[in-house]
Amino acid sequence: MDRLKLTVIPDDKPVKLTIAMPAAVFRDLAAYAEAIRREGGQAAGPEPATLIVPMIQRFMATDRAFAKARRKKVGPLDSPGGS
Repeated sequence: MDRLKLTVIPDDKPVKLTIAMPAAVFRDLAAYAEAIRREGGQAAGPEPATLIVPMIQRFMATDRAFAKARRKKVGPLDSPGGS
């Protein structure tokens, strides 16, 4: 029998987190959302909370030390089920 091209389907179900952040960080997040609104010439900008995921993704994608550690598969940086 031929091998299947797909073997394991990653669990991409969103995970809901509740976080507490300093008020100053939230104000900066709101200011960033406002800057996006102004730059895009939009009537309404994104909600500050919607900026968190893309910011974290961008941060991790550009962190060279994290990428290097991930390539080496160091301890807790391994994702469940491998990647």
